[in-house]
Amino acid sequence: LGDLADGPIRVSADGATATLSISALGEAVLELEKAGKPIKTAPTALKKHAQFVALKERHRDLVKQASRVRASLEQAMVRGDAFGAAELQTLFTHPILRVMLEQLVFTSTDSKDMGYLLKGGKLLSHDGTRSAIGKKSKLRIAHPLDVLGTGEWHLWQQACYRNERIQPFKQIFREVYVPTRDEQTANDHSRRYAGHQVNPRQAAALLGARGWVVRMEEGASRTFHDEGLVAWVNTNTGFLTPAEVEPPVIETVHFTKRGEWLPLPLAQVPPRLFSEVMRDMDLVVSVAHVGGVDPEASASTIEMRAAMLRESCGLLKLSNIEFKGSHALIAGTLNRYSVHLGSAIVHQQPGGFVCIVPVHAQHRGRLFLPFMDNDPRTAEVLSKVLLLARDAEIKDPSILEQIVRVR
Repeated sequence: LGDLADGPIRVSADGATATLSISALGEAVLELEKAGKPIKTAPTALKKHAQFVALKERHRDLVKQASRVRASLEQAMVRGDAFGAAELQTLFTHPILRVMLEQLVFTSTDSKDMGYLLKGGKLLSHDGTRSAIGKKSKLRIAHPLDVLGTGEWHLWQQACYRNERIQPFKQIFREVYVPTRDEQTANDHSRRYAGHQVNPRQAAALLGARGWVVRMEEGASRTFHDEGLVAWVNTNTGFLTPAEVEPPVIETVHFTKRGEWLPLPLAQVPPRLFSEVMRDMDLVVSVAHVGGVDPEASASTIEMRAAMLRESCGLLKLSNIEFKGSHALIAGTLNRYSVHLGSAIVHQQPGGFVCIVPVHAQHRGRLFLPFMDNDPRTAEVLSKVLLLARDAEIKDPSILEQIVRVR
């Protein structure tokens, strides 16, 4: 990657040029052009060019590498890995890593300094102040719980939105989970997702991609080596039973010390690990559920979407939206509406349900989300709220026919 760090690489043949570069999002991009105009398919002469063949292969490798880097950085945040200041400056010479590192908030392990990493050894705070990083300092990729502890999480979210930062994964807008009163009462286990029936193979695939090990009769477990802890998910029948007559039903989540079987009190589990385990389970019950009815989104997901909507409304100068519980309440020109922040279901008052069919492909690249994770439901919620807030501009006849005009 040394040559790419200095700029794009080009190969030309028969008047056509292929250019390999690293985008502002840290992704490898291969572009083709001829006579100054972009083309989709390489001409025959360019296709047969040995350097172009090598460039295409390199592009494929870099795309895979970027995906691995993104996942590695997210796991480093979850584990709480510490990086030396000199080590981070070395990582800055990698063109893909540099772009991703610049969009992440770091926190110092020996001070309360927090900010975006700048080349030259400084941290940039949400308010623009800069603090120097000591040569012997250790830095971690800040977990949302770190930001929450400062009391300024909303300011970090606001600055991320207004500066249009696209993070390589959900960090500032990541869902956070803390023990509920019932979990504190239960002491050593959580029944937060008890009763949810899941597709075993789909659940196993989702968990496996996040470092869980699924055992046929014992359930699923995830080991946190540095802390010496293991998270366990228990079901009524285990995962992937031989008969597979009835999908498994989640019962409890608990933690043990590595190599032991006695459940630990939840108060002894580091908050960061508890939050990440519950986030994994929330994903499983949301995506791999069976039964034909979507479960409601968690309170943390709803809070995250409400925060993003507040920032969007501020930037667009929309003052006719308020938030109450799990709903966004909109005072439109034609009617008043409510949009559920979990399911994206729309109701008008009066008039009842409004069917607005989302086209997820149209949201990509047109609706700003401050992270690269594929989250079509969040994009759907935001687009519907912003659409109805300016209902006087709606042109779609199928939507206008449903709206009862009371103003």
